[in-house]
Amino acid sequence: MIKAAVIFVLAGLVEIGGGYLIWQWLREGKPSYWGAIGGLALVAYGVIATFQTFPTFGRVYAAYGGVFIVLSVLWAWGIDRETPDLYDWIGAAICIIGVSVILFAPRQ
Repeated sequence: MIKAAVIFVLAGLVEIGGGYLIWQWLREGKPSYWGAIGGLALVAYGVIATFQTFPTFGRVYAAYGGVFIVLSVLWAWGIDRETPDLYDWIGAAICIIGVSVILFAPRQ
């Protein structure tokens, strides 16, 4: 369980960080190497995500979506200095509940 959580967080940070670097390059005028590093980070995300032990691709990626929403709220707060409001936290909590249902529901 801890290994899965670590992989989710690591993959999320690499994916969000890569997207952020590309955003900074294309939208904020940062040097092109920011975009190149962002692209490499996104490739690394694709590799890191495969280390999950859950058996199905679709469920793992659905769960990543929920985790990434939470990490994006935290990224905005920590990096962009945009304080989340009550609705950001409620939405993030709903996502984590959804991820838990997707990953841990009893199946046959």
